Amino acid sequence: MPRAINAHIELEYETFGSLDDPTVICIPGLGNQLLLFSEEFCGAFVDRGFHVIRMDNRDAGLSTLTASDDEYTLDEMADDVVAVLDHAGVDDAVVLGMSLGGMVAQATAIRHPGRTRAMVSVGSTTGEPGVGSPTPEALEGLTRPPAPTIAEQIASDLEVRRIWSNPEWFDEDRMRAYFTALYERSWVPGGAERQFDAVMRSGSRAEGLAALEVPALVVHGETDTLIHPDGGRRTAELVVGAEYLEIEGMSHDFVYQ
Repeated sequence: MPRAINAHIELEYETFGSLDDPTVICIPGLGNQLLLFSEEFCGAFVDRGFHVIRMDNRDAGLSTLTASDDEYTLDEMADDVVAVLDHAGVDDAVVLGMSLGGMVAQATAIRHPGRTRAMVSVGSTTGEPGVGSPTPEALEGLTRPPAPTIAEQIASDLEVRRIWSNPEWFDEDRMRAYFTALYERSWVPGGAERQFDAVMRSGSRAEGLAALEVPALVVHGETDTLIHPDGGRRTAELVVGAEYLEIEGMSHDFVYQ
């Protein structure tokens, strides 16, 4: 697969469909990889006339693993997105992100409005204190340290994922297969912690979101325990003209293989 470069960061990505069509670039959440956006998911966009890019964030998948003292922010992760667009030969794109990816999508739209055809923020929040806060149980799961082996990591991930998934939607066999594929491709202990630190040091995006002049769709699950739905509602409130979709029965769930 191709690799883009932003300064000292190499970024793995994959494309689907024709470059002649409008592009959607898909940005995964905390500790996740481009596999979060399955081939079926990407193919559904291609069938609707889009060119699709799915990428690995820094500190995840096959992209660069940063040094422990590399104190980057969401702005630099937004620059990574633009580096991928540059390498792929794309002038502008619908920037779509889930969770952390939604935060990066917001930062991309704020920082690079000319490269943002539209923004889609899924299960995310604004960076403002007291907005989109997790439950104590979800926060404990999110900040749980990495396990010593892949097998133990998968077991931990399954336990944690149950905390913020709708139990009626949770399919353990499917999720186990997803995590197995993820760690067979790449296991980056500590990467999610560095991404989390980037979120913590990036602060509020409220002012930038309020100044946006790009089309925006904000999607959130009504029972999300990891990022409370008020994070999505607040995002849509700030972005002038944004469409808000709150999905009944959805928690912090997404499409997995």
